[in-house]
Amino acid sequence: MDSVESISAGISKPISKDPDISFVVPVYGSPESLPLLCERVANVCRSLGMSHEVILVDDRCPRGSWAVIERVVEQDSHVIGIRLTRNFGQHAAINAGLLRVQGEWVVVMDCDLQDQPEELPSMLEVAKSGPYDVVRARRGIRQDPLHRKLLSKLFYSSFSFLTNTHQSPEIANFGLYRRRVIDAINSWQEESKYFPAIIEWVGFSQTAIPVSHGARFAGNSSYNFRRLFRLGLNVVVGFSDRPLKLLMLLGLVMAVCSFGLILLVLIASLFGEFTAQGWASLILSIWFLAGSILFGLGLTGLYIGRILIEAKGRPTFIVDTILRGAAE
Repeated sequence: MDSVESISAGISKPISKDPDISFVVPVYGSPESLPLLCERVANVCRSLGMSHEVILVDDRCPRGSWAVIERVVEQDSHVIGIRLTRNFGQHAAINAGLLRVQGEWVVVMDCDLQDQPEELPSMLEVAKSGPYDVVRARRGIRQDPLHRKLLSKLFYSSFSFLTNTHQSPEIANFGLYRRRVIDAINSWQEESKYFPAIIEWVGFSQTAIPVSHGARFAGNSSYNFRRLFRLGLNVVVGFSDRPLKLLMLLGLVMAVCSFGLILLVLIASLFGEFTAQGWASLILSIWFLAGSILFGLGLTGLYIGRILIEAKGRPTFIVDTILRGAAE
């Protein structure tokens, strides 16, 4: 079971007809952008002649995003507001929204307007002409500071290697997804739900197209190096066993090297060249081996901890409140 939800009393009825396209927007920071985001989404869908819904998932933003969502829901019947009981993380918030989509097409995007709704017509055209089940946005020129670009590149390079999947700093959550892709993702029973990695894993026909990347409307990114490292470690341990295989390979290499050193020492002893010197190299070897053993135990412990988390079966998120706009 993915969630436990408590729906506030007196909520208006949902839109009677299923929309053509659903937008899932995790909200943490940048509450100022939400009214404009919903307006721009409505304009784009109106130009396409498609009905839509916008699902805003408040991941307990400390900047008052829920109050803004409440006002937007009152003014726009196409908006649904979901508030989680605490901060579960961006990808848990995305999962909370995906479980409630009604459209045949689903768009996942950030709330700060760096992902621009006006790119939807191009994505939809590519998806239908492909045909593709997934059309992801590749950001050409990122409107981020240089240190964030370098940090992002380092993170995604390491992440791709350790998970054995293709991850790119130019491609994030923003994309257009056919409903059957989302249904497959919603069947995912694991606690770790890193959206870009799951998209790579589930397969389906997919492509990426270049899009313009807007400047952040307000606020700053909540991802710093510490949070990126924690996210990466959690996803790698929860998604791949490659670190364990690399650790096993390291142990094999060390064993082979040790066997070679044993032969050298034995030959040196037979020729009378063995001396009591080498204390420094001996101590360094002991420290290296002890550190490697402790590292291996720690990594194994992380995987055992992940097994414990999965065995408990706790929900990925818990919903506090759902607000729906009145039907037109």
